[in-house]
Amino acid sequence: MSAEMTGTPPRKVPPAAPAAMLDGTPVPTPEQVVARLEEFRSRRGYVNPQQGPMAAALPGVADGYRVMYKALVLDEKYLEPLEKEFVWLSLLCVAGEMGTHHLKLFFDHGGTDAQAAAAFRLAGWVKGTAAYEFIAGNWQGFFPRVDAHQAYREGFDALVAGCEGVPLEWCCLALLSAQSGMKSKWGVEAAITLCYDRGVSEAKMAEAMSVAMWPCGANSFHDSAGVWLALVQAGRVPASAPFQAWASLPSQDGLELAAHLANASGRAS
Repeated sequence: MSAEMTGTPPRKVPPAAPAAMLDGTPVPTPEQVVARLEEFRSRRGYVNPQQGPMAAALPGVADGYRVMYKALVLDEKYLEPLEKEFVWLSLLCVAGEMGTHHLKLFFDHGGTDAQAAAAFRLAGWVKGTAAYEFIAGNWQGFFPRVDAHQAYREGFDALVAGCEGVPLEWCCLALLSAQSGMKSKWGVEAAITLCYDRGVSEAKMAEAMSVAMWPCGANSFHDSAGVWLALVQAGRVPASAPFQAWASLPSQDGLELAAHLANASGRAS
């Protein structure tokens, strides 16, 4: 409720700030806040709003943010520079995020209008996944000769056919990343199986899937990795030895912890 509605005059001074965190770490001084933000600006060329609260009150989070961003986004891993920015273009489009830094990198690495159009086309295809998921879950019995999964794959092939300057592998990776960002488990499964069928590197798949964490939240990677895990465990994709080793570990769904907590709660009552 606003101050006008309650009759309470607006506060003229900021609320009192604690002198230190609970562990005794001093709260940053104004000079330290400015220095941290200016250091970021000099290194990256810009400052974003979320860096302000971290600099003013959460310096440890700011340090972790810097490390995470570098490892997830900046460090070169498996995707070539333009390939990576093509993936980002589709991902940001479905996420509804500006991502001006990635737009700049797309052009800096030689991205073309034709490649951008292909990325936008893929983003639109991802946005339409819900229709195929509905068909698979509700209408498949009425259309037994029109398999929803196969129709989705055939639609993808038609969509990317003839895309100028865009290898099929880029399209598969962009599809996987964007589906991860959209948190569509049906779509992620379709994208993963498509990637395997087209011979896309698992390492590239992992990188493309992981970057969805940044604009779409950590659970986007958690959920899409869970779909991947289930596919490997069911033998539905020809996973390599490292990914088979991952899938061989038991109890990766957190239910073991949930059962432990439920038992502890029952004993306490």
